[in-house]
Amino acid sequence: MLKAVIFDFDGTIVDTESLWYEIYFEYFKQHYQYELPLELFAKGIGTANDAIFQGIEHDLGIRLDRREVRKDLIRRFENREGFLEIRQGVLPFIREAHEKGLPLAIATSSGRDWVEKHLKRFRLDAYFSVIKTKDDVREVKPDPELYLRVLEALRLKPEEAVAIEDSVNGSTAALRAGIPCYIIPNRVTKGSRFPEQAVVLDDFCRIPLADLLDA
Repeated sequence: MLKAVIFDFDGTIVDTESLWYEIYFEYFKQHYQYELPLELFAKGIGTANDAIFQGIEHDLGIRLDRREVRKDLIRRFENREGFLEIRQGVLPFIREAHEKGLPLAIATSSGRDWVEKHLKRFRLDAYFSVIKTKDDVREVKPDPELYLRVLEALRLKPEEAVAIEDSVNGSTAALRAGIPCYIIPNRVTKGSRFPEQAVVLDDFCRIPLADLLDA
């Protein structure tokens, strides 16, 4: 029987990933005449972004000053941060799960300050009883540690929860923790090859919450 829902944050609740891709693409096109492939960017979604930089450095045959590049990317992101929105369908799903008495949690490879800032901005903070971020673990996704920490805090077994994800790294982490996983891809991740054990859906309303509660 389902006893909790665990959400990823970036790309799942708020589609930050599409905006990040636009910014990365523009930056490297402007400075290096390099068009960042979507497939390469997607490899870094849900985990540390070193995978993206490693791929770019390989393609360009150079060593980037990652610290300076990150500073510029973050500045550009902050200038457009106000355009971010909650993904379509996620708020009704969160409300439905909350009304049914299910504890809600977040397991994210992002930092706590980042996540809490945006939860408050979108007035979602009151819905989540447990939040585990990269600040709480040694390894982020695709390592299962984040999900295991959430289960520990909720005092639940893996089969008593479901994970909601948008990326390969995130869904891999959930499945490695033994948690059934539903994937709602966003514009950036929709072309990814997800683990076969995960269920890929095109909208949050298709997650069979009532069936899961009755199982």
